[in-house]
Amino acid sequence: MPDLLLELFSEEIPARMQAKAADDLRRMVTDKLVAEGLVYEGAKAFATPRRIALTVHGIPVRQPDLKEERRGPRVGGPEPAIQGFLKATGLASLSEAKIQSDKKGDFYIALIEKPGRAAIDVIAEILPVIIRTFPWPKSMRWGARSAKPGSLNWVRPLHAITATYGLETEEPDVVNFSVDGIETGQTTYGHRFLAPAAINVRRFEDYEAKLLDAKVVLDPERRKDSILTDAKQLAFAQGFELVEDQNLLDEVAGLVEWPVVLMGSFDQEFLSIPAEVIRATIRNNQKCFVVSDPKTGKLANKFILVANIEATDGGKAIVAGNERVIRARLSDAKFFYETDLKTKLEDRLPKFEQIVFHEKLGTQAERIKRIEMSAAEMAQLTGADPETAKRAARLAKADLLTEVVGEFPELQGLMGKYYALAQGEDGAVAAASEEHYKPQGPSDRVPTNPVSLAVALADKIDTLIGFWAIDEKPTGSKDPYALRRAALGVIRISIEREIELYPRGLLERRIKRVRPELSDTAISDIGDSFQDFFEDRLKVQLREQGARYDLVDAVLELGGSEVGLLSTVRRVEALGKFLDTENGKNLLAGTKRASNILAIEEKKDKRAFDGAPDATLYSLNEEKALAKAIGEVKAEASAAVAKEDFAGAMSAMAKLRPPVDAFFDKVRVNDEDAKVRENRLKLLNEIRSATRAVADFSKIQD
Repeated sequence: MPDLLLELFSEEIPARMQAKAADDLRRMVTDKLVAEGLVYEGAKAFATPRRIALTVHGIPVRQPDLKEERRGPRVGGPEPAIQGFLKATGLASLSEAKIQSDKKGDFYIALIEKPGRAAIDVIAEILPVIIRTFPWPKSMRWGARSAKPGSLNWVRPLHAITATYGLETEEPDVVNFSVDGIETGQTTYGHRFLAPAAINVRRFEDYEAKLLDAKVVLDPERRKDSILTDAKQLAFAQGFELVEDQNLLDEVAGLVEWPVVLMGSFDQEFLSIPAEVIRATIRNNQKCFVVSDPKTGKLANKFILVANIEATDGGKAIVAGNERVIRARLSDAKFFYETDLKTKLEDRLPKFEQIVFHEKLGTQAERIKRIEMSAAEMAQLTGADPETAKRAARLAKADLLTEVVGEFPELQGLMGKYYALAQGEDGAVAAASEEHYKPQGPSDRVPTNPVSLAVALADKIDTLIGFWAIDEKPTGSKDPYALRRAALGVIRISIEREIELYPRGLLERRIKRVRPELSDTAISDIGDSFQDFFEDRLKVQLREQGARYDLVDAVLELGGSEVGLLSTVRRVEALGKFLDTENGKNLLAGTKRASNILAIEEKKDKRAFDGAPDATLYSLNEEKALAKAIGEVKAEASAAVAKEDFAGAMSAMAKLRPPVDAFFDKVRVNDEDAKVRENRLKLLNEIRSATRAVADFSKIQD
């Protein structure tokens, strides 16, 4: 079947937009093809700095013919309705319609046959619409046509459109259309400097090969592989190791069409700057990679750049130009770093009194005081020294006012650690400057140092409580203050470092530090919302770890004002293990059976069968045995839960299985004696009540 080749050739497309643009082009074209009945076999999109391209193979030659039955008015219906039906369906008269009968009478039916159109004609209609509605994050108009209404918006000036369609064994046809005066054709262009001449292409294989001959590597993944391989080999040849950077690699691959890897150097004296500052300077300003000495593991005074040209001098001028710029930038960074060292972190703190954290939450200085108080409290949970935790919290944000962090915000925290160590602070205090931001995402590590844990919890909890206090909670997909991430950070710290935290209690004991005027009722309401939010985030975290959603719901359904994060996780784990056993499976089945019977009878009698059963009405041994077991299990399971021995609570639950099985095997619940029936239904309710000591079994799937 025929293939489609489409290329949109323009001025340089920003690297950050290329991958999404290629994906959008593939999605928009293939969605339209399918909507038009042209089901294809495969599609792949590509991007370089000067083009986005798409190949779709296995497209049918024509659309399928369509047959449609359209129902019209009733036979003998009003004349205007009949005439409207004839006009809408294209029938000349009612003699061309069929009559179909159903329960409501006889109706006219029009059989409309619509022959399929040639695929190339359909494609010629859909592509201009896609180009005009393409979702660039930012776009522009250009040239004389930009003054006219409806002129094309594109990310950068669009120069040419290549669009061909045809069988592999035949000469393809040009898909004829124009957009803003740009006519489609078979002409593209190679590398801007190395092969700028026009190239005539036919289909994708021919197109890709001719571009490669014209010094353009079409596939971005191939460019990345080439850059990475050549960079590693060049570093190895000089006795170094490449410091890999995937984000930088992605960006650089979007800046070049013909990658040429070169190595430059900078003065040895700049190695006195922290390695992260050197790397940030070279990466941010010149998009270059750094290398390390494998013998020491430290950075070397070399860098690797990726040019977009094979220079006649072997790249000497390019390297020299980059060295000149990097030397100047590193000089600035060295000056910033040395200037920062002259001022102690603590001496910077008064400036925070003039910096507003949030108009409703006060200044950064006020927030730091709250974090200090919370860090001392959290230290009792993490095992840190409270005074050390307070000191760490006091200095943790100070590096935000330094020159280096002002230039490279991504180094916040890390520079705080370096400056704290330089001024002789305790190692734990210095580490907390960097680690209190962690974990920042699902792949980020959780701190291990007790002081870092105390400050990390204090920082995140203060943020959460503060925004809850002023009713700035996340809504839908909007979370401008990253509160969901902060909550997941608290949850991960609680779980992975085994620190029990009670969200409602955390809020209720601290919210008046933010809003002292709040009443107890208002605090209770805010606490409900805060607890619900944490429970939702805990569900997300546990499901990502592979926990069954129904077990999480079963545990959280028990509610209570003080639901601990760690105890909830342990209870879910213990419940999962218990339900994997034969006792667990059978007890779940028995509990569900009891719940189902109760639901039916409660609906029938329009009442609940709660309250304690009357022991004097037990006439069968199985009733007495079950009642006795329920009493024992309730006490044992509740005691185990109180000690957070959830495995012990599940073991206690297992003792219910034999008497429950025997009860359903020997006892008739709906006895003819109304009092006996009511008593036995109350006993069933006791089964349900007993299991709720560990979880709501009604939420668990079979």
